[in-house]
Amino acid sequence: QVSDLVEGFTFGVNDYLTKPCSKHELLARIKSHLRLSKITSAYGKFVPHDFLRFLGYDSIVDVKLGDHVQKEMTVLFADIRSFTSLSEQLSPQENFNFINSYLSRVSPAIRAHNGFIDKYIGDGVMALFPESADDGVQGALEMQQTVALYNQHRCKSGYLPITIGIGLHTGSLMLGTIGEQKRMESTVISDAVNLASRLEGLTKLYGAGIMISQQTLYNLNQFQKYSYRFLDRVKVKGKNKPVAVFELFDQDQPQLKELKRTTKSNFEQAAFLYHRQAFAQAEQIFQSVLQSNPQDKAAMLYVKRCQRYQSYGVPEDWERAEALHD
Repeated sequence: QVSDLVEGFTFGVNDYLTKPCSKHELLARIKSHLRLSKITSAYGKFVPHDFLRFLGYDSIVDVKLGDHVQKEMTVLFADIRSFTSLSEQLSPQENFNFINSYLSRVSPAIRAHNGFIDKYIGDGVMALFPESADDGVQGALEMQQTVALYNQHRCKSGYLPITIGIGLHTGSLMLGTIGEQKRMESTVISDAVNLASRLEGLTKLYGAGIMISQQTLYNLNQFQKYSYRFLDRVKVKGKNKPVAVFELFDQDQPQLKELKRTTKSNFEQAAFLYHRQAFAQAEQIFQSVLQSNPQDKAAMLYVKRCQRYQSYGVPEDWERAEALHD
């Protein structure tokens, strides 16, 4: 009956058979629907189903150029440190094998914490966490843990270990489609994306595995359960106000983690004095931090800055923050 068909289509049925039907017709229809299912699954590998869901669609065929939606999310950027020099030692096939081996390990950590991958950028990953900042932080920590296990496998196979840097920022994003009628793609437009990418780039400078913005820290439900410390105030081009950034060191080696935990109070006190231009006092405390933890790259960086500003003074446009240049 027509009413039965309408009800069936409402619940997602996309075909029906009338009785009697031949075996050949049944097999042909099954093959056709299996192929459609595979095509839908394949599209999902290029355009995340979560992306379609936020645009209000079930299928990619419904998407139109210019569709967009605004939502607050946590953005994650991750990148392999010194990938270029590592890549130069590998053949093209070895490069692809390595990147895919790495991505196949870290990507599930993102999905396990309610995130989805927006795009791969070479060895880099950009992911979005729409539900909570905690999801983003948990995903980042699991990625670091996964890389530690991956390094054990690499060392057993005779390969050098790798390190990754991760940056996270929470803010308002615009998700939508750009391009033209013959070629379009999904994208995210936001200053939040820019800042998350910049924080990832700063992890090497500060010797941090994970850097998060103040906005991400303040959006955590229980930030006290994480091991973190204030790192610096940074100013992004195009933004008037500096952003406070923090280091998460839960996944550092146990000895290094303990040293950062015990020197956290002194480190943050010295950073406070530094931003008040009390460079001599700040340097003295940073030096004491280095006596306890000679591997503290952020403390080394601050000591050099303190010495430079004591010798040459601060720039006229210095706003108690480090400018992030292109």
